[in-house]
Amino acid sequence: MALPNVGRAEMDILRYILDNAPVTVRSVSDYVLRTKGHTRTTVLNVMERLRQKGYLKRQPVDGIYNYEPTFPKSEMQVYLVRDFVDLTLGGSVAPFMAYLTKQANVTDHDLQELKSIVTGLETKGRTGR
Repeated sequence: MALPNVGRAEMDILRYILDNAPVTVRSVSDYVLRTKGHTRTTVLNVMERLRQKGYLKRQPVDGIYNYEPTFPKSEMQVYLVRDFVDLTLGGSVAPFMAYLTKQANVTDHDLQELKSIVTGLETKGRTGR
C-alpha cells in the first residue's frame, strides 16, 4: 500500500474516524469543534483530502455521506507506523526504542506486549520468515 503522507490535522481526524467509523461530517465536526475549535468547513475539507489520498471511503446513507477507513484499523495503523518510521525516523526504529526507554510511560501491559513482539521477532529471525 502506497498512500500519500498524512499531516497533523489529517491524523487527528483520521484517528477519530478509525475509532468511530462509520461517521458523518457532522459527527466529526462536532468532535473537532469541541477538542480543536475547527469549523465544519475545515473538517469537510480535511475529510475530502483524506478520501482523495485513499484513506477514507464514503457512501450515501439516507442522503448523507457516511465515511469510513478504506482499510481495517489494524492495517491502517501498520501503514501509518511504517510511514512514520521511514519518513520521520529515517527508517530506523532505534530512536523510537530510545524514546520508550527514556520518555514513555510504559505500563505493565505495554511491557508484556513489547516482550511478546520481541519474542516474535527473535523467532522470525531464527526461522528466516
